[in-house]
Amino acid sequence: MTDWHNLENKRLLLQETLDSQKSPLERNQLGQFATPTDLACDIVKYGLTQLPTDSKIRFLDPGIGTGSFYSALRKFTKVESIESAVGYEVDEHYAKPAKRLWKRHKLRISISDFTTANARNGSRANFVICNPPYVRHHHIDSEVKPQLQYSTEASCGIRLSGLSGLYCYFLGLSHKWMEDDAIAGWLIPSEFMDVNYGKEIKQYLLSKVTLLHIHRFDPTNSQFDDALVSSAIVWLKKSRPPKNHKVKFTFGGTLQNPTLSREVLPSELVTERKWTRYPKATKASKTNSIVLGDLFSVKRGLATGDNKFFIMERTEIEKRSLPFECFTPVLPSSRYLNKGIIYSDKDGLPKIDKQLFLLNTSLPQEKIQSLYPTLWEYLKTGLTGEKPVASRYLCKTRRVWYEQENRPPPPFLCTYMGRAADKEKPFRFFLNYSNATACNVYLLLYPKKELLELLFENPNMKMDIWKYLNSIEPNELISNGRVYGGGLYKLEPRELQSISAEKLIHKLTRKIKNTQQQLEFI
Repeated sequence: MTDWHNLENKRLLLQETLDSQKSPLERNQLGQFATPTDLACDIVKYGLTQLPTDSKIRFLDPGIGTGSFYSALRKFTKVESIESAVGYEVDEHYAKPAKRLWKRHKLRISISDFTTANARNGSRANFVICNPPYVRHHHIDSEVKPQLQYSTEASCGIRLSGLSGLYCYFLGLSHKWMEDDAIAGWLIPSEFMDVNYGKEIKQYLLSKVTLLHIHRFDPTNSQFDDALVSSAIVWLKKSRPPKNHKVKFTFGGTLQNPTLSREVLPSELVTERKWTRYPKATKASKTNSIVLGDLFSVKRGLATGDNKFFIMERTEIEKRSLPFECFTPVLPSSRYLNKGIIYSDKDGLPKIDKQLFLLNTSLPQEKIQSLYPTLWEYLKTGLTGEKPVASRYLCKTRRVWYEQENRPPPPFLCTYMGRAADKEKPFRFFLNYSNATACNVYLLLYPKKELLELLFENPNMKMDIWKYLNSIEPNELISNGRVYGGGLYKLEPRELQSISAEKLIHKLTRKIKNTQQQLEFI
């Protein structure tokens, strides 16, 4: 064991040195997040229990880095038990030093791209452990992506979405590298369990292999200091699922000693859109109930392209002598909203301490020049500088670069992201009586036709709806949304729309019984 500690200390020193020679941004774009020693050991130790006793190990790590998983394998197995060990690393910065580190060991590191490598029949693995590069789809070359999709489909029979991250391709491509009954453990972002592009990954796990176990780490305890990501370990076996097979879902703690555990039938997982509901959920979510999306159109708040340029306080507008009629009131971030109700003054402005205004005009430049010369002078500053505002992505794609999205004042708002520190709710709902719109730190809820007509007849019902929204259990919102490392929760419009509204319907129906009104959508 002393020999292993000495070797692992050398590897850790090498990892630290190599990481320090790259900027965090550089490693982030390449998805290079090294696996901590304790986590690598926990994963490998658990994985070995899934292999037949005394079987010879043919190890593969498609994204080996400096070899954290192979090092863990050496800790728990005898050298003679390892028949072969292969690792792939595309980045020479890590691969060449790693090759030198392991040159006297059985590990053979190929300095090449696993996604283009060919699996030879004689090199099939029975034990695949990998923390693949976490590279988002927009960092994958647009010319490379179709080839990745084609190769992955040829390997595992599933064509991945173009929005898939690189780790999804690693998972699918490894299928052809595994021999029958091989065991694989993948340390990947848990977001695949909830997002749309994860549908194909879940299809692969339920139809092409036997999904054994998914362990999701507590997001408040991030496994990586340098990545804002919630992690999961996915265990699978390259075989068809046996009859009456159940998938083990665990959460929190460690693989060996999780905080929560539950077994789920694959047939239930087929219909469940969000797998992160497990192991807390006792059954699949309903798909035929009335949801918030039946009552509201939910939109993300507007994205300005540059808040500092387009959003001002009244004092700055007056200082620059800008025309106030070209501005719209806009709500500040939720930390400036101490109360859940935003009242309005006689001019429609929100009665809050921090009043902000959004430059919001669609007038052509010639009109602005003649009607509002001071505004024209200000807009010209957005055309100059090292990074002109007008050349930013959002601005340059608009009909007029300073024209904003159409986001009318929403009667209801929800924070887009939040944390659940000290048992507080991660998401807050607001009732807005003002004419202020909101930016993309909020989700905006606009009542649909039937509900809008009802509110027109019964304006006091806004208060009932707001109270109901704030009474939604935090776990229901969290389970429908997604979570990132450090316990940062996020809700997308579709995810908020999928929240059940059955109780709200009953509440409103009872409220209008005395006037004999009925909701058409019941």
